[in-house]
Amino acid sequence: MKTNNLNAYVPKVHFEQIPIKNLVSNQEYQRNLSRSHIARAAAHFDLYQINPVKVSRRDGINYVFNGQHTIEIVALVSGTRETPVWCMIYDDLSYEHEADIFANQMKYVKPLNPYEIFVANLEAGSDTQLIIRDMVESYGLKIGTKKEVGTICAVSTLESIYEKHGYHVLDHVLKLCVGTWEGEANSFSANMLNALAKVIVTYGDNLNDEIFKEKLGVFSVKYLVRTSKERRPGSLGLAEVFVLEYNGRKKNSHFKLSLKKLYDKNIPVITIKESSEPDETDTEADDADAENP
Repeated sequence: MKTNNLNAYVPKVHFEQIPIKNLVSNQEYQRNLSRSHIARAAAHFDLYQINPVKVSRRDGINYVFNGQHTIEIVALVSGTRETPVWCMIYDDLSYEHEADIFANQMKYVKPLNPYEIFVANLEAGSDTQLIIRDMVESYGLKIGTKKEVGTICAVSTLESIYEKHGYHVLDHVLKLCVGTWEGEANSFSANMLNALAKVIVTYGDNLNDEIFKEKLGVFSVKYLVRTSKERRPGSLGLAEVFVLEYNGRKKNSHFKLSLKKLYDKNIPVITIKESSEPDETDTEADDADAENP
């Protein structure tokens, strides 16, 4: 039996805790720091999400070639650059080798897709994802990756609507979508869901669900999508078509919605006061997600 040298597959590194002030991360090959990313990550700081910083020690200087944002996030949260971070230290890299590793380190890494992240959050017991799953299933639907009747693939759109507008708006979106197109697979695209949310948030109680279902339910989703593209791309084009078909051809209608309100930035976003535990009897974003272009 042939014996392999398993050490050939183990990088020659050692680990140290190094204060952030003793780390250098201004190499030319690195990208500019994103202050917005640092602030956002710091606001949701989780000690268990910190990865070791990769460091090349050359001429006694600790050059960071992976983890420049990590050290800035830790420095911001801790309030000092005296804070140490765990570092994976390479002693045998040249500047050119560092740059090559930096440029190619993500080439063969498969990122998680929105559905995989959603499922992982379910397993972690995340309240947001559990609420969204239960809401979807209450309408006889499911969240998945295969586009078919009764399945919603645009999971990050569900999360976005919930986070921006709350439980009742997302519930209203699902109720209106199911009631109008009866679970047709195409009706659960990111653009469709975002367009419904836009209309619901813009018009509030002025939107009559029964009229919406009566007027829009006679059209196939493919027709609505095709018509919307002739007006403008994305969910706003669909929202326009929804309002136009809802209003119908009558010039004077008690239920007529103002198309201008879709673009009026001075109109405040409608918020509905919610309890911490949504009542199961309550019936109460723009543009497509990557998973549903």
